[in-house]
Amino acid sequence: MRRTLFVMTLLAALVVLGGGRAFAQASAPPATWSVTDCQACHDKAFSPMFKHSKHAGLDQSCAQCHQNVGEHAKAQMAGDSKAPAPSVKKLKAQEINATCLTCHEKSGQSSWAMSKHARRNLACTSCHSVHDAKSLKAQLKTKTDPESCYTCHKSVRAKMMKASHHPVREGKMTCSSCHNPHEGNKPGMLKEDTVNELCYTCHTEKRGPFLYEHAPVREDCVSCHEPHGTNHTRLTKQKLPNLCWNCHLSGSGHFGSGDNYSTEKGVQVAPTGAPSGYPTMNSRFIERSCRMCHVKLHGSNHPSGAYFGR
Repeated sequence: MRRTLFVMTLLAALVVLGGGRAFAQASAPPATWSVTDCQACHDKAFSPMFKHSKHAGLDQSCAQCHQNVGEHAKAQMAGDSKAPAPSVKKLKAQEINATCLTCHEKSGQSSWAMSKHARRNLACTSCHSVHDAKSLKAQLKTKTDPESCYTCHKSVRAKMMKASHHPVREGKMTCSSCHNPHEGNKPGMLKEDTVNELCYTCHTEKRGPFLYEHAPVREDCVSCHEPHGTNHTRLTKQKLPNLCWNCHLSGSGHFGSGDNYSTEKGVQVAPTGAPSGYPTMNSRFIERSCRMCHVKLHGSNHPSGAYFGR
């Protein structure tokens, strides 16, 4: 009888110990993490956009970006509500960027650390959203990249609303058509080394070489044009002929274009009654334009095109 009781007690102990081990194994955090492991508690983070993104398909997806996922799971199982959560939002901008750059370190992001955005302490999550993206590409927080850019660059948005502008409002272009927001090696975060090289990607006919070249065109397109938008035709900074008069104020040989200015101590002085900063009242100003005669302002290949007339 005693022997039978001992055997039954031993069997009961083995069952309890075995069940305890099975429970512990079932409750312990897995050695590797998948999306479904975190989804049980963090269902809000699994939006339809996230489920179909590349991030969701990564091995150990959540643990790739969130730190201490295992410790967080253990604390939750132990009922420790004060344990720190592996939230990316609490990290500093440099820490967030370092996490993203572990994968996104190539191509356009290779010089991120030297970019203006990085120097101004912007985080990748300032523009991008991993879990709740609104755009079809690049996982932006807004539907289009101009909307993201305009949150900071409000003056550029104002220029884009003017009469003459690049077709960003119409959806034919975006800010990223000309700029790389992750670029740190090129001026203005442009996609090309210079403004002219960028403009030539669309305006190839202005590239030249020309037999007769207009110096401002060769030097910099923004000498005359405002690329984000103006109220003057062809994105010019001023209306014609005011724009031309900034350089050609005198010596052009045209009536009223400054040839009747007097010179005192090497400085041109306008005659009495002349408007400030511009040629005389008799200038060809109303409904006139230098372009009426100088039709090839960007350059001419005609043997008689020294003055860009043909």
